[in-house]
Amino acid sequence: MKNINLKEIFQAKKRIKNIVRNTPLIFSQPLYDVTSKSLFLKLENLQRTGSFKLRGAANFLLSLSNEQKKQGVLAFSTGNHGRAVAYMAKNLGIKCKVCLSERVPQYRVTAMEDFGAVVVQQGQSQDDAYAIALKLEKDEGLTMVKPFDDPLIIAGQGTIGLELMDRMPEIDTLIVPVSGGGLAAGIAMVLKSCDPSIKTIGVSMECAPAMYHSIKSGKPVEVEEKDSIADALLGGIGLDNLFTFPMVEKYVDTIELVSEQQIEKAIVFAHENHGILIEGAAAVTLAYLLKEGEDIEGNNIAAILSGGNVDTKMVFNLLSKYTY
Repeated sequence: MKNINLKEIFQAKKRIKNIVRNTPLIFSQPLYDVTSKSLFLKLENLQRTGSFKLRGAANFLLSLSNEQKKQGVLAFSTGNHGRAVAYMAKNLGIKCKVCLSERVPQYRVTAMEDFGAVVVQQGQSQDDAYAIALKLEKDEGLTMVKPFDDPLIIAGQGTIGLELMDRMPEIDTLIVPVSGGGLAAGIAMVLKSCDPSIKTIGVSMECAPAMYHSIKSGKPVEVEEKDSIADALLGGIGLDNLFTFPMVEKYVDTIELVSEQQIEKAIVFAHENHGILIEGAAAVTLAYLLKEGEDIEGNNIAAILSGGNVDTKMVFNLLSKYTY
């Protein structure tokens, strides 16, 4: 198993401390009323660029050599990673290209272009975008910034785990979104290194959960992408996955799935009860906590709200559709 260690995550914390926000960790009285559990929300939706992805992107780009910075960087993404790379590239004066599939919503494309990135949008899946990125990497000599399966990316995301242990050392259960696995692997590794008894629960959507099916199969597998309100969780984990698959397999105790309707209701719940906007990918953790009949282990639970880059028209439609 290829792995990273706590030293690398502490190095990432030092490297990115002037870039990222130590986001709030808030007690949720509404969730306590529903679950009778002491439950806290880690608000990465308030991170600069609107998601946790800035942590990994900042750690990676700040580690580049001068020659690599001169040549420029390249990313493939379902949205938030590309936005974070574009933001960092702009701040460091580095040219940047981002490859996206045609499934990525226009509001995410516009956000990357606003940071000065050149966006190449082709294909019907993140795997298609990756194939295009590989060709550009070879043809133009750009440095690839992978969205999850890279030690620097995982270490950057793992800094959330350090913040959780600093502010909530009594944590006994983690609820975290799972897509490619960089977020879940980094945080879970930190928590399990501190206390192996901490329960780590990954959550994904029922629609095309690549890591879920890969763990069930015992190896990375391809999953056909389908439309989901949790669009930032779409995409494969890569058949050549070196880091996140074995780390999720080792450090994440279980991966649970939630429906599209449950995710929609969780977005509305966050707005109605906490006055915050979260995207579908972030709402999967709330959806799991609100799932009827779900008995959550632990008494001191932290749930990661991974991002808030959401189409406000979609949220308005959901608020019209559901009432609490």
